[in-house]
Amino acid sequence: MVRSTIITRVSDGLPLAASMDDERSESDLVEYKSQAKQLFKKMNSQSQTSCSIDSGKFTLHYIIEHGVCYLCICEQSFPRKVAFSYLDELAKEFYLTYGTEIENRSLRPYAFIKFDTFMQNTKRMYEDSRTIQSLGKLNENLVDVTKIMTKNMEDLLWRGDSLDRMSTLSDQLRNQSQKYRKDARKLNIEAMYRKYGIPAAVILVLLIILYIRYKFF
Repeated sequence: MVRSTIITRVSDGLPLAASMDDERSESDLVEYKSQAKQLFKKMNSQSQTSCSIDSGKFTLHYIIEHGVCYLCICEQSFPRKVAFSYLDELAKEFYLTYGTEIENRSLRPYAFIKFDTFMQNTKRMYEDSRTIQSLGKLNENLVDVTKIMTKNMEDLLWRGDSLDRMSTLSDQLRNQSQKYRKDARKLNIEAMYRKYGIPAAVILVLLIILYIRYKFF
Protein backbone atom coordinates (compact mmCIF):
# COMPACT_ATOMS: atom_id res chain seq x y z
CA MET A 1 0.00 0.00 0.00
CA VAL A 2 0.95 3.65 -0.34
CA ARG A 3 2.22 4.76 3.05
CA SER A 4 3.07 8.40 2.35
CA THR A 5 3.11 10.98 -0.45
CA ILE A 6 5.19 14.14 -0.91
CA ILE A 7 4.92 16.76 -3.65
CA THR A 8 7.78 19.21 -4.22
CA ARG A 9 8.94 21.81 -6.71
CA VAL A 10 12.00 20.49 -8.53
CA SER A 11 13.79 23.79 -9.10
CA ASP A 12 14.34 24.51 -5.40
CA GLY A 13 12.99 21.48 -3.54
CA LEU A 14 10.15 23.47 -1.97
CA PRO A 15 7.56 21.06 -0.48
CA LEU A 16 4.17 21.98 -1.94
CA ALA A 17 1.97 19.32 -0.34
CA ALA A 18 2.20 16.08 1.63
CA SER A 19 -0.16 13.44 2.92
CA MET A 20 -1.29 13.63 6.53
CA ASP A 21 0.02 10.30 7.82
CA ASP A 22 -1.06 8.51 10.97
CA GLU A 23 1.26 8.14 13.96
CA ARG A 24 2.31 4.62 13.01
CA SER A 25 3.33 5.68 9.52
CA GLU A 26 5.16 8.71 10.85
CA SER A 27 7.31 6.58 13.18
CA ASP A 28 7.91 3.88 10.56
CA LEU A 29 8.82 6.31 7.80
CA VAL A 30 11.09 8.83 9.51
CA GLU A 31 14.21 7.43 7.84
CA TYR A 32 12.54 7.12 4.43
CA LYS A 33 11.15 10.64 4.49
CA SER A 34 14.65 11.85 5.30
CA GLN A 35 15.93 9.95 2.27
CA ALA A 36 13.20 11.52 0.16
CA LYS A 37 14.34 15.00 1.24
CA GLN A 38 17.88 14.16 0.19
CA LEU A 39 16.61 12.99 -3.18
CA PHE A 40 14.77 16.26 -3.69
CA LYS A 41 18.02 18.14 -3.07
CA LYS A 42 19.69 16.14 -5.86
CA MET A 43 16.94 16.74 -8.40
CA ASN A 44 17.22 19.23 -11.24
CA SER A 45 15.87 19.76 -14.74
CA GLN A 46 18.07 16.92 -16.06
CA SER A 47 16.85 14.29 -13.59
CA GLN A 48 15.07 11.13 -14.68
CA THR A 49 11.36 11.92 -15.02
CA SER A 50 10.29 8.63 -13.43
CA CYS A 51 12.11 6.20 -11.19
CA SER A 52 11.68 3.50 -8.54
CA ILE A 53 14.19 3.47 -5.69
CA ASP A 54 14.57 0.40 -3.51
CA SER A 55 15.29 1.14 0.15
CA GLY A 56 14.97 -1.76 2.55
CA LYS A 57 11.39 -2.81 3.19
CA PHE A 58 9.99 0.20 1.32
CA THR A 59 10.28 1.50 -2.23
CA LEU A 60 10.15 5.16 -3.25
CA HIS A 61 8.46 5.84 -6.60
CA TYR A 62 8.41 9.25 -8.22
CA ILE A 63 7.47 11.06 -11.40
CA ILE A 64 8.29 14.61 -12.50
CA GLU A 65 5.66 16.59 -14.41
CA HIS A 66 5.72 20.33 -15.24
CA GLY A 67 8.60 20.97 -12.83
CA VAL A 68 6.92 19.19 -9.92
CA CYS A 69 7.99 15.90 -8.33
CA TYR A 70 5.33 13.52 -7.05
CA LEU A 71 6.83 10.90 -4.74
CA CYS A 72 5.19 8.09 -2.80
CA ILE A 73 6.65 5.67 -0.28
CA CYS A 74 5.19 2.19 -0.68
CA GLU A 75 5.63 -1.23 0.78
CA GLN A 76 7.83 -3.34 -1.48
CA SER A 77 4.99 -5.73 -2.25
CA PHE A 78 2.85 -2.90 -3.65
CA PRO A 79 2.66 -3.25 -7.49
CA ARG A 80 4.78 -0.70 -9.34
CA LYS A 81 2.12 -0.19 -11.99
CA VAL A 82 -0.43 0.74 -9.34
CA ALA A 83 2.05 3.13 -7.66
CA PHE A 84 2.79 4.97 -10.90
CA SER A 85 -0.87 5.07 -11.88
CA TYR A 86 -1.55 6.66 -8.49
CA LEU A 87 1.18 9.26 -9.03
CA ASP A 88 -0.08 9.97 -12.53
CA GLU A 89 -3.55 10.61 -11.13
CA LEU A 90 -2.14 13.05 -8.57
CA ALA A 91 -0.04 14.87 -11.16
CA LYS A 92 -3.00 15.50 -13.45
CA GLU A 93 -5.26 16.80 -10.69
CA PHE A 94 -2.55 18.88 -9.00
CA TYR A 95 -1.57 20.64 -12.23
CA LEU A 96 -5.20 21.20 -13.13
CA THR A 97 -5.83 22.80 -9.73
CA TYR A 98 -2.58 24.65 -8.99
CA GLY A 99 -0.72 24.76 -12.31
CA THR A 100 -0.74 28.56 -12.57
CA GLU A 101 0.68 28.95 -9.04
CA ILE A 102 3.48 26.39 -9.05
CA GLU A 103 6.26 28.79 -10.11
CA ASN A 104 5.24 31.53 -7.66
CA ARG A 105 8.48 32.28 -5.76
CA SER A 106 6.62 33.68 -2.78
CA LEU A 107 5.00 30.35 -1.97
CA ARG A 108 5.54 29.03 1.53
CA PRO A 109 6.25 25.37 2.31
CA TYR A 110 3.16 23.16 2.01
CA ALA A 111 1.16 25.96 0.45
CA PHE A 112 -1.20 23.40 -1.10
CA ILE A 113 -1.68 21.16 1.92
CA LYS A 114 -5.42 21.06 1.19
CA PHE A 115 -4.56 18.76 -1.68
CA ASP A 116 -4.25 16.05 0.98
CA THR A 117 -7.99 15.44 0.71
CA PHE A 118 -7.63 14.39 -2.91
CA MET A 119 -4.53 12.32 -2.08
CA GLN A 120 -6.31 10.41 0.67
CA ASN A 121 -9.34 9.67 -1.51
CA THR A 122 -7.14 8.54 -4.39
CA LYS A 123 -4.97 6.46 -2.09
CA ARG A 124 -7.99 4.55 -0.78
CA MET A 125 -9.20 3.94 -4.32
CA TYR A 126 -5.84 2.54 -5.42
CA GLU A 127 -5.64 0.23 -2.42
CA ASP A 128 -8.72 -1.62 -3.68
CA SER A 129 -7.53 -3.84 -6.54
CA ARG A 130 -11.10 -4.63 -7.59
CA THR A 131 -11.84 -0.93 -7.97
CA ILE A 132 -8.64 -0.43 -9.97
CA GLN A 133 -9.49 -3.20 -12.38
CA SER A 134 -13.07 -2.07 -12.84
CA LEU A 135 -11.98 1.49 -13.59
CA GLY A 136 -9.34 0.31 -16.03
CA LYS A 137 -6.56 2.09 -14.15
CA LEU A 138 -4.02 -0.52 -15.14
CA ASN A 139 -4.42 -0.12 -18.86
CA GLU A 140 -1.14 -1.03 -20.54
CA ASN A 141 -1.09 2.27 -22.40
CA LEU A 142 -1.26 4.29 -19.19
CA VAL A 143 1.92 3.23 -17.41
CA ASP A 144 4.62 1.04 -18.91
CA VAL A 145 6.74 0.18 -15.88
CA THR A 146 9.24 -1.74 -17.99
CA LYS A 147 10.55 1.61 -19.20
CA ILE A 148 10.91 3.04 -15.69
CA MET A 149 14.37 2.82 -14.19
CA THR A 150 14.92 1.14 -10.84
CA LYS A 151 17.76 2.31 -8.63
CA ASN A 152 19.09 1.53 -5.19
CA MET A 153 18.94 4.12 -2.42
CA GLU A 154 22.46 3.28 -1.27
CA ASP A 155 23.82 3.99 -4.75
CA LEU A 156 22.03 7.31 -4.93
CA LEU A 157 22.79 8.67 -1.47
CA TRP A 158 25.92 7.00 -0.20
CA ARG A 159 27.96 6.09 -3.30
CA GLY A 160 27.77 9.46 -4.97
CA ASP A 161 25.41 8.47 -7.77
CA SER A 162 22.89 11.08 -8.87
CA LEU A 163 19.41 11.15 -10.31
CA ASP A 164 20.63 12.76 -13.51
CA ARG A 165 23.71 10.56 -13.94
CA MET A 166 22.26 8.56 -16.80
CA SER A 167 21.12 11.70 -18.61
CA THR A 168 24.54 13.29 -18.13
CA LEU A 169 26.34 10.21 -19.39
CA SER A 170 24.06 10.06 -22.39
CA ASP A 171 24.78 13.72 -23.23
CA GLN A 172 28.52 13.17 -22.81
CA LEU A 173 28.51 10.13 -25.08
CA ARG A 174 26.52 12.01 -27.71
CA ASN A 175 28.91 15.00 -27.57
CA GLN A 176 31.96 12.75 -27.75
CA SER A 177 30.47 10.87 -30.68
CA GLN A 178 29.92 14.12 -32.56
CA LYS A 179 33.48 15.22 -31.74
CA TYR A 180 34.92 11.92 -32.99
CA ARG A 181 32.97 12.19 -36.22
CA LYS A 182 34.31 15.71 -36.82
CA ASP A 183 37.87 14.63 -35.99
CA ALA A 184 37.59 11.60 -38.29
CA ARG A 185 36.31 13.77 -41.14
CA LYS A 186 39.16 16.21 -40.60
CA LEU A 187 41.76 13.42 -40.58
CA ASN A 188 40.32 11.94 -43.77
CA ILE A 189 40.56 15.30 -45.52
CA GLU A 190 44.14 15.80 -44.32
CA ALA A 191 45.05 12.29 -45.50
CA MET A 192 43.61 13.06 -48.95
CA TYR A 193 45.61 16.29 -49.09
CA ARG A 194 48.82 14.44 -48.19
CA LYS A 195 48.14 11.69 -50.73
CA TYR A 196 46.82 13.70 -53.65
CA GLY A 197 47.75 17.29 -52.82
CA ILE A 198 51.22 17.45 -54.46
CA PRO A 199 50.27 15.51 -57.62
CA ALA A 200 47.17 17.63 -57.97
CA ALA A 201 49.21 20.81 -57.55
CA VAL A 202 51.76 19.64 -60.17
CA ILE A 203 49.00 18.76 -62.62
CA LEU A 204 47.32 22.11 -62.00
CA VAL A 205 50.59 23.99 -62.68
CA LEU A 206 51.17 22.01 -65.89
CA LEU A 207 47.63 22.75 -67.05
CA ILE A 208 48.12 26.45 -66.39
CA ILE A 209 51.43 26.44 -68.31
CA LEU A 210 49.88 24.60 -71.22
CA TYR A 211 46.90 26.96 -71.22
CA ILE A 212 49.15 30.03 -71.26
CA ARG A 213 51.39 28.54 -73.93
CA TYR A 214 48.63 27.69 -76.34
CA LYS A 215 46.62 30.80 -75.52
CA PHE A 216 49.33 33.39 -76.01
CA PHE A 217 52.03 31.76 -78.09
